[in-house]
Amino acid sequence: MTTLAIIGGTGLSQLTALNNPRHESVNTPYGNPSADFLIGEIEHKTVIFLARHGNPHAIPPHKINYRANMWALKSLGVQDIIAVAAVGGITPEMTPASLAIPDQIIDYTYSREHTFFDGKDGNVTHIDFTYPYSQKLRAALITAAATANLKVSPIGTYGCTQGPRLETAAEISRMERDGCDLVGMTGMPEAALAKEIGLNYAALAVMANWGAGKTAGEITMAEIEENLHHGMANAAILLQKLIAAY
Repeated sequence: MTTLAIIGGTGLSQLTALNNPRHESVNTPYGNPSADFLIGEIEHKTVIFLARHGNPHAIPPHKINYRANMWALKSLGVQDIIAVAAVGGITPEMTPASLAIPDQIIDYTYSREHTFFDGKDGNVTHIDFTYPYSQKLRAALITAAATANLKVSPIGTYGCTQGPRLETAAEISRMERDGCDLVGMTGMPEAALAKEIGLNYAALAVMANWGAGKTAGEITMAEIEENLHHGMANAAILLQKLIAAY
């Protein structure tokens, strides 16, 4: 049976529906993963959970050891990954607290350890990244949302910025011109590393706020927390339906 992993981002530091969880640590050639893995059951299916930012939530986006996380999940027998992420909305459909299942990425990050293929084995390896997300997993998420009667945006381009600061209004305007619908800080290199190592990967994005300059005034943490409270609750319902049909 295929093993499913859920990676939790800001606002989803634990998976409360996980039954009989046990902790497992994994040593990797790339250092330590973000946290111990929680392995348990939901709907009588094995599910592995990883808190992307650590437990407690303490690792900023640019310091996450993405290579260790992906390598460890592969070593645990994972084949499919659903990556939950708190993001900012750019285009009108991406309203605060809403959900989206992106189908494309634009990478604005820099200086991250972004590949397993660093040339140390004497080979130059390229992956096809035309479609960065698993079409099978994206379809399963869309179906689960319909089953749960939850509205989601079924497509969208995720612009991944370096962080940890939020963006300027000018940066968001540029990203919109580039074709981005939403903005986050953890989508890359996570998606590319999953592809490199042969894992199916899809993202479930929760809108925490409007991107900079999309509303009057500054973005506040109180606003983000309120939107995540509602958005992550719906994300948990969607995941439950996904796992039930998995």
